[in-house]
Amino acid sequence: MSASNDRRDIVIIGGGIIGCCSAYYLTRHPSFDASRHSVTLIEASDIAGGASGKAGGLLALWAYPSSIVPLSYKLHAELAKEHGGKDRWGYRETGCAQLIARGRPLSEKKEAGDKAGSSLSLQKRSTDAMGKLKSAKMPQGLDWIEPELVRGYESMSDPGETAQVHPHLFTTSIAKLSEDKGAKIILGSVTSLDYNGDAVKSVTYTEKETGQSQTISATDVVVAAGPWTSAVIPEAPISAMRAHSVVIRPTRPASAHTLFTNIEIPANFDPSNPSRPTVATPEIYARPDDTVYACGDGDQLIPLPSTTADVQVDQKRCQEIIHQVGAISDTLRDGEIVVRQACYLPNVSDGRGGPLIGHTGTKGLYLAAGHTCWGIQNAPGTGKLISEFVFDGFAKSAKIGSLDPRNFL
Repeated sequence: MSASNDRRDIVIIGGGIIGCCSAYYLTRHPSFDASRHSVTLIEASDIAGGASGKAGGLLALWAYPSSIVPLSYKLHAELAKEHGGKDRWGYRETGCAQLIARGRPLSEKKEAGDKAGSSLSLQKRSTDAMGKLKSAKMPQGLDWIEPELVRGYESMSDPGETAQVHPHLFTTSIAKLSEDKGAKIILGSVTSLDYNGDAVKSVTYTEKETGQSQTISATDVVVAAGPWTSAVIPEAPISAMRAHSVVIRPTRPASAHTLFTNIEIPANFDPSNPSRPTVATPEIYARPDDTVYACGDGDQLIPLPSTTADVQVDQKRCQEIIHQVGAISDTLRDGEIVVRQACYLPNVSDGRGGPLIGHTGTKGLYLAAGHTCWGIQNAPGTGKLISEFVFDGFAKSAKIGSLDPRNFL
C-alpha cells in the first residue's frame, strides 16, 4: 500500500525493541504525517519488560541473518550519533573474543555460595562467526580475568565489527523518541484482532490499569510480540526459550570486552557429577555503566507465561552463572550481584530460520517476530523495513525475500 491522503491508523502490538523501533521509524518515514496518520503501540506489561530489557546488547556484523545485519548495524551507529546514544544507552564499539579457561574449584573461592547445575547452549554463533576466530594475545586491558587460568584467547572481530548497547536503556529511549514524534503508548493486553473481509479493521485489548476492554480502529497492524506472537497470530511458527542472566557490579571497573567463554569447571564444582569436570559457556559483557552482564544457557522447562511480568526466575540457574564467571575472575566473584533475571527468546520453530518480517497475506497485517538472540542487533533494521512495508508497500533498504512471513504461514 502506498502513501496516500487517506487516514492511516497504525497499531503495533508489543513493546519490546522490535515494536519500539517500528514505532520510531514509522514516525520518521518521509510519508508520515501526524495530521493524517496515527501510530499506537500496545504493550501488555512494561516497555522492555521481556528480553529487550534483559538481553546482553551485543551488536555484531557477523550476526545473522546476513540480509539485515549490515543495515541494522549501520542504523545503530546512526541512531547513537543522532541521539547521543553513547551517554543515553551505552553505545560503544567493543572487542569480542572467545576465552578458553580452567576455572577454580569452589574450595579455592573466598566464598563458596550455593551449588549449581548444568544447562544448554543458546547457539548464538553461526558457522561464519566461528570461522572468524583467530588466535590472539590476551589484551592488557582484560586484567579482570585471572591470567593464570587462561588457556586460550581467540579474537572474533576486527575493529568496527562489534559494538554494544544497554538493552533496557536503548529500548526505553527509542520508545520515548517515538512518543516525541507522535506515537502513543498504551499498556494493555491484546485480546483479538478484528477484520473486515480480508483486511484488518481494529484491535481489542484489556487496559492494564483498569481491566476494561477497549477497541481501536486500525488500517495497519504490526505484530511484534516476540515469543507471544502466536497468541495474536496462532499460525505464526514462533516458539519460546527461557534464558537466565545476572548483572554484577565488579570490585573495580571492567574494560570494554565481550567474551564468549569455554570454562572447564573442576569436578567438585558440581557434586551431581563428581567423576568428571564440566564445561560452562557463559557469555560475559562488560558495560560502560561499570557493571558486567553474564548470561547462561537456555531451557524450555517452564512454558511461556501470559506476560513478561509473570516470568519465573530459577535462582539455581542464576547462581550457576555467578559461580561460573567467579571461577575465572576475582573481580566478578567478589562483586555485588545487582540483579538475577530471566526472559524468553522468540525462535522460528520450524527450523527454516528467521526472523519473519513483512506482509502476512492479510491486507494491513504485518509480522516482525522470531529474532532469536539477535533482537537488539536487528531491531533498527527491522523497524525501518516495517516502515517501508507500511508506507511504500515493499522493503526498500534490504533484500529480505527469505524472511517473508508468507513463506511460513
